[in-house]
Amino acid sequence: MSRNAKRLRLAAVILVVGVVAVIALVLSRQPPEVPVVIVRPQTTELVLAVVGRVRPLDLVEVRSPNPGEVIELLADDGDQVAEGQPLARLRAAVEAAQTEAEAARVLAAQAEAAEARLAFQRTQTLARQGFAAQAALDQARARLRSAEASVAAAQATARASAARSREFVVRAPMAGVILVRPIDNGQVVSATTTLFELGSLDGVEILAEVDEAYADALRPGMEARAAASGAETRFSAVVSEVSPKVDSSTGGRQVKVRPTVGAVLAPGRSVDVTIVVEIRDGALVIPRQAVVDATTAPKVYVIDADDLIQARDITIARWPSQGAIIEQGLAADDRVVLNPSGLRPGDKVRPVSSPDAG
Repeated sequence: MSRNAKRLRLAAVILVVGVVAVIALVLSRQPPEVPVVIVRPQTTELVLAVVGRVRPLDLVEVRSPNPGEVIELLADDGDQVAEGQPLARLRAAVEAAQTEAEAARVLAAQAEAAEARLAFQRTQTLARQGFAAQAALDQARARLRSAEASVAAAQATARASAARSREFVVRAPMAGVILVRPIDNGQVVSATTTLFELGSLDGVEILAEVDEAYADALRPGMEARAAASGAETRFSAVVSEVSPKVDSSTGGRQVKVRPTVGAVLAPGRSVDVTIVVEIRDGALVIPRQAVVDATTAPKVYVIDADDLIQARDITIARWPSQGAIIEQGLAADDRVVLNPSGLRPGDKVRPVSSPDAG
C-alpha cells in the first residue's frame, strides 16, 4: 500500500471517530426523558376500605335461669331449631318433688272444698224447710268460700312450682341455627354460663370498626362493595347502622353493613368492605408517587411550556384513596412528573406521556 493510501485511510478513521464523538457529545447534552401524566378532570369515588366480620342479624346467648347439672343435650352445633324447642335439660329433682307435693295439696284442697260444698247444700235445704237457723247457713257458706279460696291458692302455688320446674328445660328463644355449644353433658352450669349461641335465619350483617376520624362522614344508606377475604366474587351492600358511640379504648365506631343481595357467608367470616362515601365529578387525581414531601409540605413537579421543571404546592384531600385527589394547586392539562426522584426545579427535560392520572 502506498504512503498516500495509508494517509487517506488514517484520515477516514479519524473523521469517523470525530463524528461519533460529536454525536455522543450532542446526545449527552440532550435533556433526559421524563415520564409525565397529563391531569384531566374525571369522576372519582371517595371510598373507605375496612375489614369486618359476619354475624347473624340476631345473635342470642342462651342461658339457664337456674344453676344446675346438665343431664341431657338436645341440640348441637349447626342444628336448626324452632322457637320454643327444648335444647337442654338440667337436673331438677328437688323442684320435681316440690311440684308433686303442690299437686297433692291441690287435690286435698279440692276434697275439702267438695265436702264444704255438700255441707252448705244440706244446710241450705234445711234452712228452706225451717230446720236450720240462718246463722248455721251463713257459717256453712263461709266455710265453702274459705275452702274454694284454699283450692285457688293451692292451684296457684302448684302452677308456680311447675313453672319453676320447666325452667330447668332450656328452650330456644327464637328460630335459628346453633352456632356454638360450649358445654357438655354432666357439666354444672350457673345462671351466667352460655349454653348455646343461637343465630337467626333472617340473613347476616357485617360488623366493622371505623376510625373516628372517618366514621363521622358515614351515614346509613351509603352504598358499599364487599367480598369475603381471599375471594374474588364481590357483592353489593349498604350501610345499615353507624354507632353513635366511640370506643374509648380503640378510638373507633362500630359500623354495620348489610348485603343487598343474597350472599352465603358463614358467621365469623372476615369480609373486605369498600364504602362509597362520595362521588366527585371533575376531580383531579394523580398517582401518589408523583407527590413530593407528601406528609409535610406536599408538592409536585410540573413541566412548563419550555419543558422546564417547576415545583407546585398542592392540597390533597385528607381521605384514603389509591390516587391523590388534588383540591388546590393543579389545573386540567398540567403535565406532572410521574417519578420526581433525582430531579430539581429548573431542570430541562424531555417529557414522555404516561397513561393519564387516575
